Amino acid sequence: MVEAFAVASGKGGTGKTTSTLALGMALANDHDVTVIDADTGMANLLFHAGLADVETTLHDVLVEGGAPVSDAVYDRFGMQVVPCGTSLSGFSACDPAQLREVVATLAADTDVILLDSAATLASRSAVLPVVLADRVVVVLEPTIPALSDGLKVQEYATSYGTGVAGQVFNKVRDPEAVDRIAEKAGRYFEGPTLATVPDSDRAREARRAGEPLLAHAPDCAAAEAFREAADRLTVRDGGPEAVADRFRSAVVPDPP
Repeated sequence: MVEAFAVASGKGGTGKTTSTLALGMALANDHDVTVIDADTGMANLLFHAGLADVETTLHDVLVEGGAPVSDAVYDRFGMQVVPCGTSLSGFSACDPAQLREVVATLAADTDVILLDSAATLASRSAVLPVVLADRVVVVLEPTIPALSDGLKVQEYATSYGTGVAGQVFNKVRDPEAVDRIAEKAGRYFEGPTLATVPDSDRAREARRAGEPLLAHAPDCAAAEAFREAADRLTVRDGGPEAVADRFRSAVVPDPP
């Protein structure tokens, strides 16, 4: 079986990459998990996963005649991780449409694909992960503007047939306030609230240490919340060949 999830937010600063790796590590307890940094323009997953010094990244794969995707896959923290480079020249040279083949290839040998998506939907490379995914996990801060941005992600995803797995409220400082926000979200968002993740100094420490949160501080409250979110994600049984064919034939869309 294989299912691809896009982890998206609609705005920067929500902790999307932290969430992607935390969900990946939690899901890896029961599944083979592959995490792909699909934010080819503003990648930072490699810093969170201790991969800043690797030789081959997704940028090297997405160029014409580029490296095989296997060269950009690294075993880290119980997952397979495909980091993306951070250089402007690498982003300019890569063809985002090639991401379809990358995901199709990796789908043959994993259960769960997590696509760490761009913060906004401002370019074709940014929206493609949302279109490729079976479902999207929307990461939100508990504010009305963040809800608005998240709703744009949902609207775009569903217009291309991508389902909504649910929402993760991250960096929560006031549990009572987030309850009110979550109630509003329930009126407009598809899928459940997967978790309410408290604001955490340990998450910031993990980023500075180059480690995922669940590796750096597995017993903290934020880590436990992400494990709860993963428990609520039921991975659907998709045939790898059918999934790969769908990825390869996906239309590269224009941004909304």
